[in-house]
Amino acid sequence: MATRILIFDTTLRDGEQSPGYSMNTREKLELARQLARLRVDVIEAGFPIASPDDFEAVKVVSQNIREGITVAGLCRTRDQDIDRAWEALQHAERPRIHTFIATSDIHMQYKLKMSREEVMEAAVRAVRRARGYTDDVEFSCEDACRTDPDFLCQMVDAAIKAGATTINIPDTVGYAMPWEYGERICTLMKRVPNIDTVIVSAHCHNDLGLAVSNSLEGIRQGVRQVECTINGIGERAGNASLEEIVMTIRTRRDLLNVETGVNTEEIYKTSKLLTTITGVPVQPNKAIVGANAFAHEAGIHQHGMLSHALTYEIMTPQSVGVPQSRLVLGKHSGRHALKKRLQDLGVDLNEEDLNRAFVRFKELCDKKKEVFDDDLLAIVEEQVLATPETYVLEHLQFASGTNMIPTATIRLKKQDEIFQESGWGDGPVDATFKAIDQITGIHPRLKDYSIRAVTSGKDALGEVMVSIEVDGQTVIGRGTSTDVIEASAKAYLNAINRVVGRQAPPAKEVRQGV
Repeated sequence: MATRILIFDTTLRDGEQSPGYSMNTREKLELARQLARLRVDVIEAGFPIASPDDFEAVKVVSQNIREGITVAGLCRTRDQDIDRAWEALQHAERPRIHTFIATSDIHMQYKLKMSREEVMEAAVRAVRRARGYTDDVEFSCEDACRTDPDFLCQMVDAAIKAGATTINIPDTVGYAMPWEYGERICTLMKRVPNIDTVIVSAHCHNDLGLAVSNSLEGIRQGVRQVECTINGIGERAGNASLEEIVMTIRTRRDLLNVETGVNTEEIYKTSKLLTTITGVPVQPNKAIVGANAFAHEAGIHQHGMLSHALTYEIMTPQSVGVPQSRLVLGKHSGRHALKKRLQDLGVDLNEEDLNRAFVRFKELCDKKKEVFDDDLLAIVEEQVLATPETYVLEHLQFASGTNMIPTATIRLKKQDEIFQESGWGDGPVDATFKAIDQITGIHPRLKDYSIRAVTSGKDALGEVMVSIEVDGQTVIGRGTSTDVIEASAKAYLNAINRVVGRQAPPAKEVRQGV
């Protein structure tokens, strides 16, 4: 049977201390309720003595969070800190006082200006005072990984004898390598009497990008509680990421033989709530919750995914609350992905039409980073369902400015003939239309012109719709491009081709669609 690992979430305390992540009481309560739905074991709600707002947040979370979840408040080893923490925590269903003091020589000398004896005395006194309020007391040796191993063992032993029920071994500055952190835990397990009567906890920072690795190595050596945050937020480079810890334990249970009680399907929702509250997004390539975590663009990867998801996904997106994988259509994508996406959109093309659409798709990929569903539908309508092209746009060049007359030069191809003309007008679109009129000999009346962005972003595909009148008949034309002048030329030419198609003898008409 797998051993249970407790998940201690400190997003509301250590995470909130990160610049740009401050939360008010209402926001902390909202996130705490989501953490309860996520089913973490402990919520560290804040540092009660730090400010009136922090005190209020811990108090409100304590009053509202139930369901067997422990609510913790952090405090230094000072009497007033401990008393203030209890004042905020006393209404919790399961309150925990979490007290700490630095134990490394560099912290004791330069920050605390205390001797080892004074630090140990303060720790013992604080744990005893906290135990007078609650039987759930956590003690942390700040900067434990730079603490002399012998002194660390003495501190942990003294804290256990004073009544601590959880002993936290923080890598406060993210200094340790995984094997060093594992050895530190192993040493404590071997040398500290009665350490098997308490929960040993890991709290690792990410200054060298090793917070998750160190936490997992701690688990291998006997740690039974991991302190982490949503999206890995926290002081400096952040804390161990909750989602990475939990999903590693779930995915590699074959090696770790441990489990958590976390409802993993709430992970993505929790991550999104945090980014909504703080306004700080996660990077796209963030493991588990990043926008690209379940996205695939390379053609080989997409082909594999379409054959069997396990070829490139070691966990399902649904297991963390993401609705589905995403095949990102871009310049690295292949025909398989394009065909599958079009089928999902209700468009089933034969090989000839698919090849035509694929050529246009690749051309568009060179102009924008990602091609969206509306782009694909526009391509299909333009390339597959389009009016036969009597005139084909070969080249367009225009010039316009505040102190010059807008001009346009256009080159059209009609079968094997090339035609080129220039025009001028009130703007580059008007000049383009007039150049087309000169080549085709058709001079319609422009009834309507509209443009819209097919997709979002600066590189959006623009769609132009024109309505022209020739001999009393109204004809609609449509064109798309990332360049609005080119889209306008395509739309106008599309309408002209429709006019030419209507004028041609029936026997020479070209099939209009599929």
